[in-house]
Amino acid sequence: MVLTVDHLGDGRVAEWRLTPDGVAREVRENYRPTLFVGDPVDDLYGRAGGLDPTPPARDGLSDALCDLRAFLDGQTAVADLGVESHRQTFRTTARPLLRIDAASIDAVRRIAKRIRQYARPDAYTCYDVDLTPELRYCLETGAPAAPDRSVRDLRTLRLERPRHESGVESLASLTVDGERVGSSPAEVVVGVRAALDDRDPDVLIASTADLVPLLFEAADACGVDIELGRRPGYTKLASESTYTSYGRVGHSPARYAVPGRVLLDESNSFFYHESGLAGCLDLVERSGLPLQELGWASIGRVLTAMQIREARRRDVLVPWRAWRPELFKSARTLDDADRGGTTLAPEVGVHEDVRELDFASLYPNIIRTRNLSPETVRCGCCDTDDVPGLGYSVCDHDGYLPDVLGPLIDARSEIKADLADAADRADAANPAAADQRERLEAASSAIKWILVSCFGYQGFSNAKFGRIECHEAINAYARELLLDAKSALESAGWRVLHGIVDSVWVTPAEGREQRPLSAVADEISRAAGVELEYECAFDWVAFCPTRASDSGALTRYFGRRRGADSPETGLGDAIKTRGIEGRQRSTPAWVEDVQREALCVFDETRSPEAVCDALRRRLRELRAGEVDPAELVVDNRVSKSVDDYSRETLTVAALKRARIEEVGLAPGQTVRYVVVDADARGPARVRLAFEDADRYDAAWYEDAAVRAVESVLAPVGWREGAIRDSLAGTRDETLARY
Repeated sequence: MVLTVDHLGDGRVAEWRLTPDGVAREVRENYRPTLFVGDPVDDLYGRAGGLDPTPPARDGLSDALCDLRAFLDGQTAVADLGVESHRQTFRTTARPLLRIDAASIDAVRRIAKRIRQYARPDAYTCYDVDLTPELRYCLETGAPAAPDRSVRDLRTLRLERPRHESGVESLASLTVDGERVGSSPAEVVVGVRAALDDRDPDVLIASTADLVPLLFEAADACGVDIELGRRPGYTKLASESTYTSYGRVGHSPARYAVPGRVLLDESNSFFYHESGLAGCLDLVERSGLPLQELGWASIGRVLTAMQIREARRRDVLVPWRAWRPELFKSARTLDDADRGGTTLAPEVGVHEDVRELDFASLYPNIIRTRNLSPETVRCGCCDTDDVPGLGYSVCDHDGYLPDVLGPLIDARSEIKADLADAADRADAANPAAADQRERLEAASSAIKWILVSCFGYQGFSNAKFGRIECHEAINAYARELLLDAKSALESAGWRVLHGIVDSVWVTPAEGREQRPLSAVADEISRAAGVELEYECAFDWVAFCPTRASDSGALTRYFGRRRGADSPETGLGDAIKTRGIEGRQRSTPAWVEDVQREALCVFDETRSPEAVCDALRRRLRELRAGEVDPAELVVDNRVSKSVDDYSRETLTVAALKRARIEEVGLAPGQTVRYVVVDADARGPARVRLAFEDADRYDAAWYEDAAVRAVESVLAPVGWREGAIRDSLAGTRDETLARY
C-alpha cells in the first residue's frame, strides 16, 4: 500500500510503502498532476438548461480553448499542454479537452484561478482541480491506497494529553499508549523519542495534532533532537478554521503531517471516533482514499472519493465547481417536491405491547432499486412518469450512484450476518472470534455513516455530482413507501402509533384480529423492493409531548424492550431512549443519572408519585453538597466568539473565564463548565471543568433535574408544576428516610 505521500516540490514525490519490516521510501521524479479544461456550461446543457445534454461534436479544441492554450503556454506553473478526450458528464460522450500538466501539486489551483481570471468566470469548465493530494496521486499513478494485510498489520502509537491543557508546559501530562513518560517537557520529548525508536509505528494517533508543533518546540528549547516521522521535520497542511454546516458552527483544528507515518488526530477524525482504526482501514479499501486523508475527511468527502472512483471507471472527469443547472419546474411541482420524508404525529402517552419496524437502509435502497442518480432523474431521453407525485422520469440506463452504493449495501448485509455468527462464537475462551466481531462492528459502523449520508449529499449545493432533482425523487419514493406500509399494517389489524421517515411503531388494534406481523412485513418488503425489518417489541413505549404544547414530539420517546432485564446498576439496553436529556451531549452526568433512575422507577411502578419520591431523594443529596462537581459538568458547543454574543448566558460566562485562564476557544469548539452561581455576573457564574470546582449552584441543577424528570412524566400528563407540587407536598415515607 501507499502508507503516505510527501510532496517534496519541483515535481518530486516521496512515496512510502508498507513492507514486512517497516516501510520503503521511493522518490518519484517529475510527477505532474493533471487538470482538464472544457467549454462553458452553456455548451453542455444549452442556455435554457436543456434536459438532454447534447454538446456539438468536434474533432479538436474549440476556438476558445485554443485561445486559452496560447495564454497558458510558457507559464512556469504549466509543465505541458495537450489535447485529450474524456466525458465531461455522465450523459455526454467523450470529446477533445485541453489537458494541462502542472509543474507541481501547488500549481494546480494557481492555474485554475488564472483560467477563471482570463475570461469571464463561466467561460470555461475546469476538471480534476481540487482532488486531495494523496487521492490524486493514487488515481493518477495507480498506486493502491489500501494496506496489503498479507504483508503485516499496521503498528500504532498513541499520544494523549488532557484536552483543556495547552502550551509546551502541558506536555508534562502527556502519555504514550496510556503511560506517563516524564514529568517535564524535556523528559517527555526523550520518552516519546524512545517509544518511537522502540516501536517504529506506522500510524501516530494523537489526541490533538497540536502535539506535533509542541513536541518540536520543546525539543528545540531543550536541545534534544526528535523525529516524529521517519525523516526530520513536519508539514503544516492546513490552519485551524471555523465553518458553518446546515446552520451549525464547527471548528476544524490545524492539520499536520510527518514524513513516512500516518498522523491521525482524534480531535479531528470523525471516522476514527466512530469506528476506530479497523473501520478506517475498511473504508480505505472501499473508497480508495488514503488513510492520512481519510483520518480528517468528512462523510461527504469519503462518499465523494467513492463517486470519483466510479466516475473514473466510466471516464467521467470531476468538475471543479458544482455547476449543473436546476431544471425548470412549475410552482405546483416545486411545492410538491420541496418536502422531506413522511412523519406521522405520535399519540402522546404510554402504550402497551408496541412493535417497531424499520425499512433497512431505506434511502440507499431506494436509490438502488429505483435507479436514482443525478444523470438518470429527468434524463431528457425518456418520456415517463416514474417518480410518485412529481412526474419525473427515470432513465433506463444504469445510474452511477446505484453502482457506488450497491456494494456498500451488500457488504453491510453480509457483515450483519457475519456478526451474528461471531456473536455466537465470541467468549473468553475464543479471543479470535471476539477480535473478529470487533473488526466487523467497526466496518459496519463506518459503512453505516456513508449510507446514512448519501441521500442528503445529493441535495448539497457543493456536491461534485449532486443534483436537487435526485434528492427530491428519493424523498418522493420514501413518502410513498411509508404511507403504503401504514395502509397495509392497518388493513392487517394493527394500529399505527407513530411513523417517521423509515420507522413505524404499531400496536394491536382493539376489537380486531391481527395478521402475523412477520407475514405483513414480508408482503410490504416484496411490494416495496426494500426490506421492512422487525426491529424489536416493547412491553411499553411512551411518546413525549413537545415542551410548549400537548402535541407529540417526533423524536422524543422511550420504551422498555421486551425480554430485556435491567442490570442492578442501571438500565443497560433494557430501555431505549431517543431525544430526551440523557441522549443530549450537554446534559451533566448527574442529571443523566437522575433521569435514568426516574426511568427505572417509572418502569417498575408507572407511578408519577414514586418517580417524584426518587427525585426528592436525589435533590436532598444535591442540596446537602454531596454531589461531586465533576458529575455536574456542562458541555456546550460555542457558536461565536465571546465578544459577538449579545446575551450574558452561562456559556458566555464560561468563555470569558476561559479567556482569563488563557484557554483559547474558537467558534465550533466545546466549553466545559460547572455552574457555581447562576445569579452572579460575568465569569464568576461558572468554573471551568479543569479548575476542580469545590461548590455548585444547587438551585440551577435542581431545575435541570426537574426538567429531565418532566420528560419522563409528561407522557402521563405530569408537567413541571405537578412535579414541584408533589415535591413540596409529599412526605418521604420510604425506609431510606430512616
